Amino acid sequence: MIPQVRVQAEDFDLACELEGFGTGANTGATVSFTGRVRDDTGDLQHLEIEHYPAMCEAAIEAIAQEAVTRWALTDCRVIHRFGAIPVGDQIMMVATAARHRKAAFEAAEFLMDYLKSRAPFWKKEVTKSGTSWVEAKDEDEAALRRW
Repeated sequence: MIPQVRVQAEDFDLACELEGFGTGANTGATVSFTGRVRDDTGDLQHLEIEHYPAMCEAAIEAIAQEAVTRWALTDCRVIHRFGAIPVGDQIMMVATAARHRKAAFEAAEFLMDYLKSRAPFWKKEVTKSGTSWVEAKDEDEAALRRW
């Protein structure tokens, strides 16, 4: 099975993305996660996400294919947005389907950890008082090491 990966500026309709997802005869579990832009300080206006299109998509496709193989997924979809994304808006989604729930959950967590710390995106917080690049966090690296 070939995972579906999209890197796009426009928002996505979660219900439409999940309709018909993972409905194969061998699928016993589906898992989905949607990440949103959050404001921990009360100052964030939006998040700006930059990427190199071909490099970014190829990297996510490779890690999604690894998840498909490693957990014998029956379906896999990853969507990640770029550009200026306001607080509260969807930034990404991961959906996995497998014969059993443990595989679907683990594959989804693996993909989310990769997207958080290794996917080639550059994130900048735009606040009322200026801008700053988002730096990698130790806990994100630790989460990725478990895989």
